[in-house]
Amino acid sequence: MNLFFHYHPYEPFLFEEATKLIVGTLPPPRFTTGELKIGDVDFCYGSRDGQLWPILDRIFGLKLKFETTTEAIEQRKQFLIRRKIGICDIVQSAERSKIDASDLGMQNIELRNLLVYLQAYPKVETLLFTGGNSKNGPEYFFRLLLKQNQIKLEVINDQVPRIHQFMLPSEKGPKRIIRTVSLTAPSGAANRAVGSLATYKEMKSKNHMLTTLDFRVRQYTPFF
Repeated sequence: MNLFFHYHPYEPFLFEEATKLIVGTLPPPRFTTGELKIGDVDFCYGSRDGQLWPILDRIFGLKLKFETTTEAIEQRKQFLIRRKIGICDIVQSAERSKIDASDLGMQNIELRNLLVYLQAYPKVETLLFTGGNSKNGPEYFFRLLLKQNQIKLEVINDQVPRIHQFMLPSEKGPKRIIRTVSLTAPSGAANRAVGSLATYKEMKSKNHMLTTLDFRVRQYTPFF
């Protein structure tokens, strides 16, 4: 069987002043092959079906363009720089027997060593996972990385979005505390999971017009 080699088409978006990092897995395979759809943006989380940028657009009133143009890319980069937010997805590459964007479908996975990036960018204090601890999600892989390096993850809040922290070892200075926040994934595939959350059901009972996007906007706002 021929496997599709799904590699990350973008280098981490990092800069010296970054205090937060968005951490996901891989963009859809069409971003690897360059066969973008109308409405895709050729940048991290640029899928027209994804909700991260629509969420941030709502929170900050960015008036983003959702199109395959240089202007749309530049809008997103300038926003990230202003807000001191970097992006460093944890998967470098994977193979797939079925060409889709599911995390579970990834095999022979090569991870990026986020700990190395954290050492190189000492102002980063928060990791924002675009997904939780389900198999092959960003938090799942990060836990594997911590375990390999014998670093303990401490629970701060066990309710969605779950918050943890850990001590990052340092060769050059004192250890520093890094906080992790596991946000509900900004994908259409995660809508069913949102619908089953007790918090969402409670909010929906009070406001029947509430959507899963509204729910994510409220969840993401305190962390961005």
